[in-house]
Amino acid sequence: MAQAEVSQPVRVTTPALPTTISTEHGAIWAGQRNVWLWRLAGYLGMMLSLLLIGLPVYWMISNAFKLSQEIYHLPPTLYPHSPTLQNFVNAWHAVPFDRYYVNTIITTFFGSGFEVLFGVTSAYAFVFLRFPKREWLFLILLAALMVPGQITILPNYVTIGLLGWINTYQGIVLPGASVAYGTFLLRQYYKTLPIDILDAAKVDGAGHLRTLVAIVLPLAKPAIVSFGLLSIVAKWNDYLWPLVITTTKDMRVLPIGIRWLMVEEGTIEWGNVMAGAIFVVIPVLLVFLYAQRYIVDGITAGAVKG
Repeated sequence: MAQAEVSQPVRVTTPALPTTISTEHGAIWAGQRNVWLWRLAGYLGMMLSLLLIGLPVYWMISNAFKLSQEIYHLPPTLYPHSPTLQNFVNAWHAVPFDRYYVNTIITTFFGSGFEVLFGVTSAYAFVFLRFPKREWLFLILLAALMVPGQITILPNYVTIGLLGWINTYQGIVLPGASVAYGTFLLRQYYKTLPIDILDAAKVDGAGHLRTLVAIVLPLAKPAIVSFGLLSIVAKWNDYLWPLVITTTKDMRVLPIGIRWLMVEEGTIEWGNVMAGAIFVVIPVLLVFLYAQRYIVDGITAGAVKG
């Protein structure tokens, strides 16, 4: 008897998609044909951003070392042909920059210190404490982010006036001692912290204060330093509120000093003004160079989880 024929399974093969494309100059991966265009566009965008940001800074530094006749020369020169330091000497003696430095350091130190303190503690409360209407309070905090600071100038001025703090350090510092942004930023970072470590601290008997100081603060150092740097820059460059709340030259701060430098000179000596602007920029630049390694980690905190 003839054996039954066993049908063999039919294999259907599909042609493999080419992973490379042959060209005159060799093979390139599929999908990489336009990569160089995007890379070129990225480099051009980066160079344009650098030019827009760096050109004013370079122009300020260049003019600070130029003589007056060279600043007004047409066409303008890109670098000082006869560099001089006299602009810095003139600017320092034209207005009391030493007093302005003292006032700015005091207001920046205490203003930023209070902002970081309140941001650290309030963010901890929103994340790790349980209390009624917590989410509602956080929504109110977010709504405060939408309110421009200029709107609060009048009520803050009235309040400071009733307290008798006009033309004082506390009058400059306290209205801006806490901002909603710091609480929001640190809350988002706290929510990314490993909860197991905090549970272990509770088992060991650590209270909220010890947990905050010994565990949360070291883990959240990038976000805290980044927020501290942003706060320092904002306080150091604050112009409007110190101008409104102070009435004498002895209580002015550095940004107002630059404006007074232009007024004191009568005919504006731009070399002196640029030199005075460098007096304002250098301390912030030094702080930035120290804290730059924390900035990216801190600003992107909570971008994935939160």
